[in-house]
Amino acid sequence: MWETLTRLLANYYETVAMILFGVGFTTLLLHRNMIKKIMGLNIMDTAVYLFLAAKGYIAGRSAPIVVDGVTEMEAYINPIPSGLVLTGIVVSVSVTAVMLSLTIRLYQRYHTLDIDEISRIVKKEGK
Repeated sequence: MWETLTRLLANYYETVAMILFGVGFTTLLLHRNMIKKIMGLNIMDTAVYLFLAAKGYIAGRSAPIVVDGVTEMEAYINPIPSGLVLTGIVVSVSVTAVMLSLTIRLYQRYHTLDIDEISRIVKKEGK
């Protein structure tokens, strides 16, 4: 047991990322409110970005910008995880904006943000 706890504490960024992902996933599954679902999805996104950033970081290395003529690969971190995180953030902001605009339209039409209530109203309108 102590060995497992030691490993979790040694990888605390990854552990926090997994806990955040679990919180976001639980929020996404258990809440009926659309705004809370969007918040859960954003928490999950943040957890993935934290995990990628933690995996891409190597202690003692710097950003991949050539300074003072140092060109050895061992002096720099891999830039791909950072690029993925940056791209993911841009996509996440765009998706969140679309989800929020659709949520506003749903609220204007059905006067509720509860998914079950919206489904009930839609079924009633269809008959």
